[in-house]
Amino acid sequence: MSRSHLFVITILGFCSLISSQNSTKCPLNFNVLSKLADDSRPSGKVDDQCTLILQGLRLVLSDYLKKTGKFLPPLSSAESCWKDYQVFFNRFKNSFDIRDKCKFETEWIAEGCSNITTRGEYESRNSKSALNGVLQACNQSLNGAACATCTTSLSALLPSDVKIGNVSDCTTFKSIYAAAFANWFGPTDRGTAECLFALTFDKADKDENKKKIMIGVVSGIGFLVIVVGVCGFLWVRRKKIEKEKRKEEITKKWTDLNSSALDSISGSTTLIKFSFEEIQEATKNFSRLNIIGKGGYGNVYKGVLPDGTEVALKRFKNCSAAGDAEFSHEVEVIASVRHVNLVALRGYCTATTNFEGHQRIIVCELMKNGSLHDHLFGSDGKKLSWPLRQKIALGTARGLAYLHYGAQPTIIHRDIKGSNILLDDDFEPKVADFGLAKFAPEGATHVSTRVAGTMGYVAPEYALYGQLTERSDVYSFGIVLLELLSGKKALLELDEDQHTLVADWAWALVRTGRPLDVVEEGIPELGPPDIMEKYVLLAVLCSHPQLYARPTMDQVVKILDSDLPVPMIPERPIPITSDIDDIEKSVSSMNSG
Repeated sequence: MSRSHLFVITILGFCSLISSQNSTKCPLNFNVLSKLADDSRPSGKVDDQCTLILQGLRLVLSDYLKKTGKFLPPLSSAESCWKDYQVFFNRFKNSFDIRDKCKFETEWIAEGCSNITTRGEYESRNSKSALNGVLQACNQSLNGAACATCTTSLSALLPSDVKIGNVSDCTTFKSIYAAAFANWFGPTDRGTAECLFALTFDKADKDENKKKIMIGVVSGIGFLVIVVGVCGFLWVRRKKIEKEKRKEEITKKWTDLNSSALDSISGSTTLIKFSFEEIQEATKNFSRLNIIGKGGYGNVYKGVLPDGTEVALKRFKNCSAAGDAEFSHEVEVIASVRHVNLVALRGYCTATTNFEGHQRIIVCELMKNGSLHDHLFGSDGKKLSWPLRQKIALGTARGLAYLHYGAQPTIIHRDIKGSNILLDDDFEPKVADFGLAKFAPEGATHVSTRVAGTMGYVAPEYALYGQLTERSDVYSFGIVLLELLSGKKALLELDEDQHTLVADWAWALVRTGRPLDVVEEGIPELGPPDIMEKYVLLAVLCSHPQLYARPTMDQVVKILDSDLPVPMIPERPIPITSDIDDIEKSVSSMNSG
């Protein structure tokens, strides 16, 4: 063999060695996602799937960190890692080219936060107290309330100011680290994956045989239902006749029971029981000129008592003996609470007349500055100053916190919105309209109840499943706070037939680093940018679709009234909420029922 041939062979071998070194085998194990997905598959549009792909990659990086102590694979393996991830993704229906559709650059998979590559480097950048706090908060099954505790603790970790494209940043290093070392279940646990990486899965359809079996079962059940339905109809018809006979007796019992309850309340409080004639005189016989508000339960009138005190009188419409229970409930709730940020009840009236029929009226202190809704969306065009908006936000939070933690038992309002936040002469907010309030039994985590409230302000878990907790009020407060900051209504109309939630609009701005774009233009006496950003982040956190990602109202008050930072906002799950039309139908059907 000549020297020239030997030289060529040597050069080719060297080039082959260099090529193999430039594309090393990927050390990431994407099969850990298979254990989570099992027989499930992610659902949604391409943009939603890109978010899931990104969160799945972060989970895999957390698994890699747990096993090797390294946050990122070598840069030389970036190409092979993307190929391995693509092979895994191609197992699912409707797959696509990850890097092309999601705009991921090849090298991003191996680039991270502030040149941090190892566990030791990351821990050296954080204090022992912060790391121990995360360990204590996250070292448990991250289901339910434990998730909120864990994600809140992550806000103490550093750094948080560097972002690599749309794949990795310092904020995600917090979740990657916590899942790997703070949580003993590890990143592949379903609870950990859902809490720290917002990974959820929809059950995949089974094979055709199971579909056929289901069709057969449903058909059989359908026939059985028809038979039972006919028998049930005949039985219900007979019971209806019996029920009509008992109706008069029940009505009489309701009247006696509620009259006794109201007399008991009046005797144990400073409430005044007004006569119907006194109410007529105070409202000038319910003059239309005295109407200052209208609601689903009746009109609100301005009135003047004999001593010259101006009051607001809420007159319930369509009253009957059965309706006395609702009236008695509202009187009971309002009479039981006393707080500077809650509307005070002065008295009530119950009467039955030949011409007016059943009358149920409550008398409250009058708020001359109207409601928050009037000032935000009224026709005068005058905008509230930033200091006033801060005052209203903090006062409303204090009022709700008292309902949740100061009142015994806990009171869940269920209808927090701008029109139910009244403003006194000094613009001190007062939470009003406890007509929908619900007592929570001591020790109960939630109350399953018929949905009540106003579309746009109702928490997703309450609108869809009837699951009511104090954090349902927190969601509504978050929506009101966003209205207060942005000047936009809870439901934003994009087109004639298309709406979006103000919470989704605000989250889109926050996640792209533009939180101050949420704040309404032209607000007088604007505050410092960092304070305004803090309020925006808190509003977005309160209106998070995940129940346990929201803070409590006590925590909200502390954040608003101190230098405490807003906890890290967890990623929103995909899908974020059910379609808004489904929620609207749910609320409408429940209210009509």
